[in-house]
Amino acid sequence: QVQLVESGGGLVQAGGSLRLSCSASGRTISRYQIGWFRQAPGNEREFVAAISRSGGITPYADSVKGRFTISRDDAKNMVYLQMNSLKPEDTAVYYCAADLKITRVAGEYDYWGQGTQVTVSS
Repeated sequence: QVQLVESGGGLVQAGGSLRLSCSASGRTISRYQIGWFRQAPGNEREFVAAISRSGGITPYADSVKGRFTISRDDAKNMVYLQMNSLKPEDTAVYYCAADLKITRVAGEYDYWGQGTQVTVSS
């Protein structure tokens, strides 16, 4: 199994930036495709971005395309989500998840972190 821990969330003004980190332990993160999801109060958990094992496939949700960038550093057992030009509608708890296949469907991921809060003020 792999354990995931997110960090880097916080409060930022609209137009600002944050970088979220997803740290893995237990098993090397290089085995897994990694996804980022977010969930705002009253909403379902939604796909944000994912990255394949090789790093060569990086699908994004349309709502974040061009603003967010996902990357991975397998040597450090880390995956990152760089978030630029943040908007109030980006406010949510952000989760990273791991699975052996790359998918946009939250229910198909086997391993999840506990989440980190991102709040964007207008």
